[in-house]
Amino acid sequence: MKLNIGCISGDGIGPEIVREAKKVLDAIAVKYGHEISYTEILLGGASIDVHGIPLTREAIQAAKESDAVLMGSIGGDADTSPWYQLPPDRRPEAGLLAI
Repeated sequence: MKLNIGCISGDGIGPEIVREAKKVLDAIAVKYGHEISYTEILLGGASIDVHGIPLTREAIQAAKESDAVLMGSIGGDADTSPWYQLPPDRRPEAGLLAI
């Protein structure tokens, strides 16, 4: 079985969690003869840092084209993260609401 999994590593500890989850999926793929490819998708603060917005149309399209989506955490500390100086509709969680 061939699978394309969209990976939204997200913010905070999200990238660490997704990285470890991919190791588990890769081990399962080897054991059962599956082939998994991953497509990295930006959402939340990671997308704000690169694109200036929490979710792009390209990210939505990449998720739709995936067989499944693996997502880490979105957002950060509201007291210290510069993302929370933005208007509410431009903050990391706004990307989740747009899905």
